[in-house]
Amino acid sequence: MTIFSFYGRLISCKMKYFLDSGKIDEIKYAFENWGIDGVTSNPKHIKTSGKPFFTVVKEFVEFAKMAVKTKPDFSMSVEINPHLEKAEDMIAEAKKIYNLCPDVFAIKIPCNEQGLIAAKKLVEDGVTVNVTLVFTQSQALQVGRIGAAFCSPFIGWQESAGVNTDKFLADIVKMYENYGMETEIIVAALRNGNQIAQAATLGADIVTCGYNRYAESFEHPFTKKGLKIFQDAWDETELGEL
Repeated sequence: MTIFSFYGRLISCKMKYFLDSGKIDEIKYAFENWGIDGVTSNPKHIKTSGKPFFTVVKEFVEFAKMAVKTKPDFSMSVEINPHLEKAEDMIAEAKKIYNLCPDVFAIKIPCNEQGLIAAKKLVEDGVTVNVTLVFTQSQALQVGRIGAAFCSPFIGWQESAGVNTDKFLADIVKMYENYGMETEIIVAALRNGNQIAQAATLGADIVTCGYNRYAESFEHPFTKKGLKIFQDAWDETELGEL
């Protein structure tokens, strides 16, 4: 479900969780048990799967057919060959992949000049685009201006280098609100539960991170400690009859 913000921007009524993965078993588990709303992938994830690129893409297509039965707006981002440097080559490969599953696939295009040129033309041709590797507010602004479906600012890498990314992300949210840009913000490369929660606090639409990061975010040592206290109390209490 979506609504319009005060600024006219189309926003979701919930924070969406995408899984950063190329492993179909992880994706199935997260969909069935965590209720993920989409998938993002990149060449590193495909490599980690141990399978050929187009084998994984075909698995994505088959999974997508199942996922949209219960989540019609389910999205799966697939990245083009990162060696491509010219917009026309990016466009050709993007359409080749997108046409395999146009109802679900979003094509990840790098945020550089040629990538943004390609993204603009792809959007004009009706292709769903996820502009990735966004590291500045000015990059994000152009992503919104051209009407890409998704903008993926990377957080974890910057924070690992000591950068406080709160203002970076808050500025992107504010820019999009200022001009009613409908591009959804996927906060990417997250490393822990705090970054997930902070993205939601600052008003991002979507977070994406790996399987283990989500699993860790659902747990806390004090939850385990409290559960042990309650278990001990339960074991020492007579149940009686109901």
